[in-house]
Amino acid sequence: MKLPFYTLDVFTNRTFGGNPLAVFPNATHLPSELMQRIALEMNLSETVFIGPPETKAGSARVRIFTPRQEVPFAGHPTVGAAIFLADEIDSSDDEIGEQLFTKPPVQTPTNGELTLVLEENVGPVPVEVRFEAGVPVFAKFTTALLSEHRPNPHPISEVAALIGLEESDIGGGPFKSDLEVEQVSCGLEYFIIPVRTLEAVRHSSLDTARWKKMLSNSWAKFVYVVCMEAEGEGVDVHVRMYAPGSGVPEDPATGSAAAALGGYLSAADGASEASLSWTVEQGIEMGRPSILHVEADRRHGATSAIRVGGSAVRVSRGTMEVPS
Repeated sequence: MKLPFYTLDVFTNRTFGGNPLAVFPNATHLPSELMQRIALEMNLSETVFIGPPETKAGSARVRIFTPRQEVPFAGHPTVGAAIFLADEIDSSDDEIGEQLFTKPPVQTPTNGELTLVLEENVGPVPVEVRFEAGVPVFAKFTTALLSEHRPNPHPISEVAALIGLEESDIGGGPFKSDLEVEQVSCGLEYFIIPVRTLEAVRHSSLDTARWKKMLSNSWAKFVYVVCMEAEGEGVDVHVRMYAPGSGVPEDPATGSAAAALGGYLSAADGASEASLSWTVEQGIEMGRPSILHVEADRRHGATSAIRVGGSAVRVSRGTMEVPS
């Protein structure tokens, strides 16, 4: 059996930046065990399998796999899959058209936005795709779930040692001194560790032995290090993400973590009514600079919506030979 696939770099507008993503169109009929083996073969942070929608409201069914497990939701696969699908709506490439499922009955806008609804395991995820000159250049999803928050159960000294830092390095720093270590999820659970300086986040390194002891069996297994200052002009937050349990020692761009960050910073803001936004940089230490745009709405003293967006570019296409 021959399976066509495509790769994109997500949360960047340049090849070799962002987070690589593999996309297998017309593939959700495959057995789950085979999808998992394919994801391990691709050995990227995530591989997505796209198929026809299962509901009238949906645009496509999307299943997402890391090298080790299927996940209910992830950000860079959501953004990448939406831009890939939007690019295929009016494709004149017969080969792609034959492999792709029946396309949405819509017309691509020359400029403006198109909304796709991706059916992920977490639920329907609406994604706004922005077009310029008929080309999809940016996608922004609204999380299916609002942020869930749980307290940190570990002493700060152990949290600091987990990422190779000193206890004095942990905290929000001069721009947000009240930030605390917390567990937050918008579909995937993150152990969020604020650090005070860029130097601290640059020098962070996950101690996997401590991670196994502290987090491998906990609710939030993914470690997200957050600094409220950044390198890039117009950027607000610098982050790193470690996910050894998913076969990802470090991730260059993590949209699901950015969604959790939106809920985390929204709660820290505490305003009764507000529309908040942050620009986040990630992957710099890995040589894959990424930019993620995060938004959160607050209504009646609580977070009412969280959105994450970014760009993506196609990089390659190929065929995988899979035993029948």
